[in-house]
Amino acid sequence: MGYIEKIQSDLTAAMKEKDELRLSVLRMVKSALKLKEIDKMRPLDDLESLQILQTLIKQRKESVEQFTQGGRKDLADKEAKEIAIIEKYLPAAPSDAEMHRAVEAAISESGADSLKQMGAVVKAARSKLEGKSIDGKLLSDRVRERLTEKAAGKS
Repeated sequence: MGYIEKIQSDLTAAMKEKDELRLSVLRMVKSALKLKEIDKMRPLDDLESLQILQTLIKQRKESVEQFTQGGRKDLADKEAKEIAIIEKYLPAAPSDAEMHRAVEAAISESGADSLKQMGAVVKAARSKLEGKSIDGKLLSDRVRERLTEKAAGKS
């Protein structure tokens, strides 16, 4: 079952349960997926759907940050609840060990030894973690940290 079908069935369940927040979030997610489908003029594959869900979560995390800084805890809490609902549709995040192995493998494959090659290493590590829900910022921080250690050890 694809993401849109799963969301549609959960949307129906939310209507029956009269769960307003979940209903509104699922409607928003479904419309984002449908919009992208219309843009591409074909059904989305799971990877594309996953990327859209991750983008929606990233937007909400930024909103939480903004609302918290602006002193609007009520709106920040609402956004955090929306994040929790959307995250249920994402695959599991990689463990620390999996992420470490992917970063190490990407560094050794690319032969990177400085921050100049960071983009290539992040891309390679991301491909090794495909199918997992990856926090891009966390991944790039790990790669930067590892390449900095490597560069410091070299000089």
